[in-house]
Amino acid sequence: MKEENEKRMIIGTGEKIFLVVNNLIMVFLMVITLYPLLYVLFCSLSDPIELGKVSGLMIKPAGFSLRGYKAVLNSDNIWLGFRNTIFYVIVGTSCSMAITIIGAYAIAKKNFMLRKPVMLFIIFTMYFGGGMIPTFLVVQGLHLTNTVWAMIVPGMLSVYNMIVLRTSFQSVPESLYESAALDGANDFTMLTKITLPLSKAALATITLFYAVGKWGEWYPALVYLQKRRDLYPLQMFLRELLVKQEDMETLLANNVGQDAEAYLLKEIIKYATIIVTTVPILVVYPFLQKYFVKGVLVGSVKG
Repeated sequence: MKEENEKRMIIGTGEKIFLVVNNLIMVFLMVITLYPLLYVLFCSLSDPIELGKVSGLMIKPAGFSLRGYKAVLNSDNIWLGFRNTIFYVIVGTSCSMAITIIGAYAIAKKNFMLRKPVMLFIIFTMYFGGGMIPTFLVVQGLHLTNTVWAMIVPGMLSVYNMIVLRTSFQSVPESLYESAALDGANDFTMLTKITLPLSKAALATITLFYAVGKWGEWYPALVYLQKRRDLYPLQMFLRELLVKQEDMETLLANNVGQDAEAYLLKEIIKYATIIVTTVPILVVYPFLQKYFVKGVLVGSVKG
């Protein structure tokens, strides 16, 4: 009995040490992941002159000023980018979900005769692509360049998302489909009345994947919207602000003229723009978090 109690004490102590070390590692990872965003937030709320005096890490804003946010929100390009990005997110995500759901449902059906060949063809596209130039020529040949559809059609389908959704659809009991078929239900009815209601977690997860991707997308605009600046998404204007100086000079002229603080305010505006373009998509996460983990696990447990 004494030896067993000692073993239990040793095991209990080992578990406590493991939990403490594990929690410390998790906290460390959380800090190094969260701090860059907090740093940008602190800088965006700082006073330009006070920020210029700071070096190293920041644990709070240097002074307090909303001049960066005022300058950003007074920019017509930011609001134009918001309008375009919201359109791309809503329409693009809707189109992507529609085609992903249809494709996932087809390859999830066991009685689909061409399921294996189609699945092999789909997986092949995950590893081999045509390349940038052939893709551009295809988009140009379809007359999609310099239109809103250049931001939606080329990347409409994600094979990975479709495979995850297919896995979720396969978890629906086959007996439900058989019962529905006996009642005269067709595939459309089965999809809308049985499959989709039982796959809400996976649908929410895939929707989030597509929406986040569309929100942060800028490269297609750089390639396909060369003559239509009025169709630029928000991230494209952010890129110009960070990489180029034309928009920054316009913002400075509209807000501070030739003020001696112009150089420091330029940095504040960059930080404020990053926050303005990032916060909206972060707000969506809490509402889908309860579906997110469950949806991802569905796609990882059963293949």
